[in-house]
Amino acid sequence: MIHKLKEIPTALCALTSPVTELFYQGDASLLNGKKVAIVGTRRPSLYTKNTAFALANALKDAGVTVVSGAAMGVDAQAHKGAFPKTIAVMANSLDIKAPAVNKGLIESMATASLCLSEYPQTTHPTKYSFVQRNRIVVALSDVVVLAEADLNSGTMRSAEFALKMGKPIFVLPHQMGESLGTNKLLQEGKAEVIYSVESFLEHLKISKPIVAQEDELLAFCVNQPTYDEVVAQFKERLFEYELLGKVSVVNGRVIVTT
Repeated sequence: MIHKLKEIPTALCALTSPVTELFYQGDASLLNGKKVAIVGTRRPSLYTKNTAFALANALKDAGVTVVSGAAMGVDAQAHKGAFPKTIAVMANSLDIKAPAVNKGLIESMATASLCLSEYPQTTHPTKYSFVQRNRIVVALSDVVVLAEADLNSGTMRSAEFALKMGKPIFVLPHQMGESLGTNKLLQEGKAEVIYSVESFLEHLKISKPIVAQEDELLAFCVNQPTYDEVVAQFKERLFEYELLGKVSVVNGRVIVTT
């Protein structure tokens, strides 16, 4: 069921083009508390996809809500990593599940997370509405993470909004010739690099979540198995745990570091 918020968040009322009404599906309480936006290209590299997912997952574990735009690529990875502690801001009305490739994810968020839109029913997305959606994603968030972006992309419009609103901007480290938009922000001193999840959480003044003793992957790594042995059983989680600093690879063996 689609509802209308009785009170628009103050940050959205103060925009140059303010939000006058906001429709939602899901858990509106996610609007409370600390929020971090993770946005980026619809065609991310494998490195960006994995890192965006792991970063969102770590933020969720630390009690932070992840905000994004429900697009394919980085947005989808951010929502999946943070699920169910995530907010999707739509460029269309909530009765339309777009893009189609993310329909299942959006339907799940509409039930267990939170989907928002300023558009009444039967409103389809347009070029303009994507830009307008970005201003809401940024305004709702305390910090904005640009995972990967080309120079003239919609993600860079999010950076413009963040700069105008005085929101801190963080980017992932990329090689020369990659993610030219985020590298330009770094060159101009307009963004900071996330070198590790732990340092990012420290910047947000958030304690690193305590690892449960029954963690299956960590238990498996107690005897320092080979990298190939861990990959065979925990391929997707291994990269995440390396990024979080829970394990490290030394001489071809995986060592528990927490």
